[in-house]
Amino acid sequence: MGRNSRGLAGWHPAGWLAALSVLAISATLIVADGDASAAGTFNIRDYGATGNGSSNDTPAIQRAINAAAAAGGGTVRAPSGTYKSSNSIHLKSSITIQLDAGATIIGASGTGYDAPESNPFDQYQDYGHSHFHNAMMWGDRLTDIAFTGSGTIDGGGHLITGNPDSGQADKILSLTRCNRLTLNGVRFRRGGHFAILTNSCNNITSDALRIDTASDRDGWNVISASNVTVTNADIAGNDDALVFKSDYALGAKLPNGHVRVTDSHLSAGCCNALMFGSETCGDFSDYTFQRITITGADKSGLGMVSMDGADISDVHYRDITMTGVRSPIMQKIGTRRRCGNSPGVGHISNITYDNITGTGVSPSFSPTLWGESGGNRISDVTFNNVNLTVPGGNGTMSTGVPGNDPNNYNPNSIGTRPAYGWYLHNANNITFNNSSVRFASNDGRPAVIADNGRNLRFDHFTVERGSNSPYDLGFQSVTGYCVSNSGSPRIHSSGSTASCGTPPDTVTVTAEAESGTIIAPMQVKNDSNASGGQYIAVTAGNNSNSAPPSNGSSVIPFTVTAAGTYKLWGRVIAPTNKDDSFWVRVDGGTWVDWNDITPGGSWHWANVTDDASSDTPVVVNLAAGAHTISYAYREDGTLLDRVLITNDLNLVPTL
Repeated sequence: MGRNSRGLAGWHPAGWLAALSVLAISATLIVADGDASAAGTFNIRDYGATGNGSSNDTPAIQRAINAAAAAGGGTVRAPSGTYKSSNSIHLKSSITIQLDAGATIIGASGTGYDAPESNPFDQYQDYGHSHFHNAMMWGDRLTDIAFTGSGTIDGGGHLITGNPDSGQADKILSLTRCNRLTLNGVRFRRGGHFAILTNSCNNITSDALRIDTASDRDGWNVISASNVTVTNADIAGNDDALVFKSDYALGAKLPNGHVRVTDSHLSAGCCNALMFGSETCGDFSDYTFQRITITGADKSGLGMVSMDGADISDVHYRDITMTGVRSPIMQKIGTRRRCGNSPGVGHISNITYDNITGTGVSPSFSPTLWGESGGNRISDVTFNNVNLTVPGGNGTMSTGVPGNDPNNYNPNSIGTRPAYGWYLHNANNITFNNSSVRFASNDGRPAVIADNGRNLRFDHFTVERGSNSPYDLGFQSVTGYCVSNSGSPRIHSSGSTASCGTPPDTVTVTAEAESGTIIAPMQVKNDSNASGGQYIAVTAGNNSNSAPPSNGSSVIPFTVTAAGTYKLWGRVIAPTNKDDSFWVRVDGGTWVDWNDITPGGSWHWANVTDDASSDTPVVVNLAAGAHTISYAYREDGTLLDRVLITNDLNLVPTL
């Protein structure tokens, strides 16, 4: 035998130590490699989850989340199994919840969920919108939170659709003030009041999200959100399916916008499929909805309401098919004003609908644009290739303005429309191109009635004629309507003018407040956030509440190129409701007490209103040519940065 024929018995002790060292190092390397391959993944079964559907797995899921958070973030993985969650799961930043195929986290009966937190602002929205902790899963002020995989989170029929008692949950997922949220592939089912409620969560991406709350209430309420992309969603709600809102639950009026929703399917049992509102405190801008199929909505298919002072603009619907909707398209401006910032009345403008088909069901509500009077009309809405078929079946009726509840956002808040097709009320600059409206059953009402509007155009517009209808298109108190290339519809005009010429030019003039003749004690001050870096204000201690001062103003020259009726705006800061006013006049005329400017610490545009006339917006008739507008101090803390004069009475400045 060779040198090692004595076997282990012949090894020197030093050799033993060396061998053990090598084995230890090798073992260490194997464990390290194993850890590296699983780095950042935390399997909930490793933390005690059973997946048997009967044991409470919430503590194990929470331990896995806590471990991932302690490690700086990671993926909390739920392999196939049913994980009963009897308590609220507290989400954390930098965590991905991965639900494998066959994995279900299911809710439970009982009172083990977190109690709703107190909210000093809950008077401004419904209970379910005001409280966030009474959920299966919730988080606040999180960043980089994600739900991925093909598994399911299911309320199990145990979540509450109304106001829950303490210990009960009314939503699956509740997130507030979060940033960078991902929702991919996961299915949310039986969500109670909400499957998903997000409030002030920005930078959201979602692909192939599935929500089924057809036996409960809302699918996803996206509240006060910016930068949202949703693709390939399938959302079936009993209440609203996918809805965009902005409430006052977080104690502030928050912005919304830059949203894209594409290639998705929506349905709503009792209510709205794709909706803006009703909670509408903050403004909404830059939304695109494209390639969407809607199969059922007992209220609106495409609904949009401004009830609480919001300005909704730059919204575009394209390539949308709707069936089984009671109200295919509805826009309404209401005067509920349920916000904590003393809101005015909102606006809806710059909305487009392209390539839309819709089929209604009975009992139906005619497609409607309902604005408020004065400067709060709906404006600048264009319909291209929009073809709707409504149930019809009504007889003839009065063509007068139906009743309206201005505090109610639902389609039935307006009485039976006098038109079976489009009903336009307080609407300006509305255009229909290559569009049509038809009925399934003969109807005795006109196809279109418009009252109180301006610049309404129908080109290549086809209507179906009821055998007993008095006419096809009716215009009541409309300035400048045009029906062209539309065959020979019967037109009835009352107090209206037809005009197919070029609409009058829009004239909008702006000027810096400091560009005028400054009369002391009004003075110019610096602020990098002001337009041009400067603004005007009166020296502290000067107040003139009861009458305009004899001095202390800025007299600002401006020129308009066309005669007409003009509206006045100012870019202002009103720190409190004790410092929220100026005196204003045009061309040396009567001073107007511009009071009750919305308080706040940021520059914003405010419409000049007349305090003596219940804060009615001020309009003036101007000839073409040179004019002046004067702003005099009233309360010493109010600041003026810029002025705007426009004959577009629906314009809402944003810069």
